[in-house]
Amino acid sequence: MLRLIKIAFLAVLMVVITLLCVANRSDVTINVMPEQLSSIYAYSFQLPLFAVILLSILTGLVIGYILEWLREHKHRKTAAVKQREVKTLEREVDSLKKKDRSEKDEILALLN
Repeated sequence: MLRLIKIAFLAVLMVVITLLCVANRSDVTINVMPEQLSSIYAYSFQLPLFAVILLSILTGLVIGYILEWLREHKHRKTAAVKQREVKTLEREVDSLKKKDRSEKDEILALLN
């Protein structure tokens, strides 16, 4: 059911994007610098309006993903440290279990 909803949502989104592209085919001029600063660097180019809109959305998504990835770095680092800690402790418990099974240690009995 959830997969059907996802497919329906994506289909509607594709129709909306297609209509947006068809409705905004006229070219627009993109200036790299404002007109007051055109003496420094005067470069401009023309793109269809839908391309400008889609590129703006794509740029925003990429910047957002990168910033989120950077923000989550400390959480990934903490998780990696904890995972190494768990593996070390598991190895220690295994070595203690193998070391002396004949002794009846209460802690090792609880672990088994």
